[in-house]
Amino acid sequence: MKTKPAKACYSHLGGKLGTLLFEMFIEKGWIAKERVSDKYYFVTEKGEEQFAKLGIDLSLIKEE
Repeated sequence: MKTKPAKACYSHLGGKLGTLLFEMFIEKGWIAKERVSDKYYFVTEKGEEQFAKLGIDLSLIKEE
């Protein structure tokens, strides 16, 4: 049986892979919340640098 570690959920990466990436980004300080009670995360300065090194264009992220 093949494992299914990732799935597309609308335009987002979900599943175990999405969860592991999300947790790693928090641990490495690439994304953070201003307050624990905040619902949303933001990309930190360190995150901007590291995502750029990976070739990820953050200008494609639309603010809502």
